[in-house]
Amino acid sequence: MVVTAPSTSGDGVAIRLRGLTKSYGARPALRGLDLEVPRGTVYGFLGPNGAGKTTTMRVLTGLLRPDGGTVELLGAPWTAADRARLHRVGALVEGPAFYPYLGGRDNLRVLASAGASPRPDRVDEVLEFVDLASRAADPYRTYSLGMKQRLGVAAALLNEPELLLLDEPANGLDPAGIVMMRDLLRGLAEAGTTVFVSSHILPQVQQLADRVGVIDQGRLVREGPLDALLAESGRIRVRVDDPASVGPARAVLERLAAAEQVHAEGDNGWLRVDIPPDRAAEVNRALFEAGIVASRLEADSDLEQLFLSLTES
Repeated sequence: MVVTAPSTSGDGVAIRLRGLTKSYGARPALRGLDLEVPRGTVYGFLGPNGAGKTTTMRVLTGLLRPDGGTVELLGAPWTAADRARLHRVGALVEGPAFYPYLGGRDNLRVLASAGASPRPDRVDEVLEFVDLASRAADPYRTYSLGMKQRLGVAAALLNEPELLLLDEPANGLDPAGIVMMRDLLRGLAEAGTTVFVSSHILPQVQQLADRVGVIDQGRLVREGPLDALLAESGRIRVRVDDPASVGPARAVLERLAAAEQVHAEGDNGWLRVDIPPDRAAEVNRALFEAGIVASRLEADSDLEQLFLSLTES
């Protein structure tokens, strides 16, 4: 796949939100949201249902007006009145909508004629990107859910956007489709496109994103490079086969971390200590010096664990 690098401008930030608020009647959806997305990255936007993810996406695409706060897109302040800016933005929010009786190619041609005109060969190019070239003439109504989702992503790519906003892009995709989508989005980011992905499929985000923001109840609760966040929220699991050694092993782990960071995983000899994985050698040495033999020691980082710790009330 060949991806054209987009033009760039501004201060290196593709999206900047400051104090963004939005309510639906008496129900607040966004409560002073601050967010900053660097250019050329894949940014995973995470949160539980009702956290404000889709509202944020709607504001960014001009489908909703915020009640307060500021929005910057691609290096400059933006409001919904500045429609021309959206020619540099591709978006798939809340599922695609196409003419059911037209084929995929003709649907994309209709979209291309309604906005900024893409290159003549761009429709066929994006159909290749999303692996729909062989079904391009088939009516949209015959497409599977995953194919419809892929056509929606193709539509978002028509104008070779500098910024791509995707709401649940893996929805309906089979495993091969998920891998294809991940490779496509990584390729776009490597070519300079900023990819902003809202998703609830945490393992996929963990394999895709450079940076993650977690939103809960309309506020950003954690944000940063994915590797750094995972390192901070990692854990080490220890298996002690001798039942008499489990208690002493737990005491050793509690000397390395606070007592509330040490957990027994049932009565099978597994203990978990919630400390960075790079301390695994320290844990192993401390157990050995205490005369405790660990039959297994595993260090890992889990985005799901971090997400739950930030959003469970």
